[in-house]
Amino acid sequence: MSNDSWAHIEPDARYTPQISVLVQMMNYARMTTLHAVQGLTTQQLDAVPQGFSNSIGMLLAHIAAVDRLYHHVSFEERAYEEADPAMLGALSMGTEGPPPPTGQSLNGLLAELEASRAATLKAFGGKDDRWLASRLTVPGFEAMNHHWAWFHVMEDEVSHRGQIRILRKQASQGETG
Repeated sequence: MSNDSWAHIEPDARYTPQISVLVQMMNYARMTTLHAVQGLTTQQLDAVPQGFSNSIGMLLAHIAAVDRLYHHVSFEERAYEEADPAMLGALSMGTEGPPPPTGQSLNGLLAELEASRAATLKAFGGKDDRWLASRLTVPGFEAMNHHWAWFHVMEDEVSHRGQIRILRKQASQGETG
């Protein structure tokens, strides 16, 4: 894999054409998230700068929980309310369940991101473009199709990656000034 392989959206034989495009975009979003958190300490991951309500660690746990929740409703066709309370806590950043614990290492948070995405990619391998275009059947989610749902997973990650970059900048300014 060359260093510029991210600059192409091309078919991937493991997936149908539309799923392949979606997966490649999700992978690029993940690569940029990983780059944004590279080298952070546990203290930096847990810091909540003045004027902010979340830490980088909370946002990483949230990103993994979004992936897991959409796996839960999209692939397993299970209701939101049936999700694990810890997942709901990370998803809601502590408003609908226990917030993710502080003190997690970057490696631990990245392992959960990897595990949640690996489960998603494996499930995508068993689906086709017709499924991707079909509507979800879970109450509260039936207005969206699977494609929109997974686009939203990527969109949510990109949004939080922007927050992570701002938090990282705030943390580095706090260390030097």
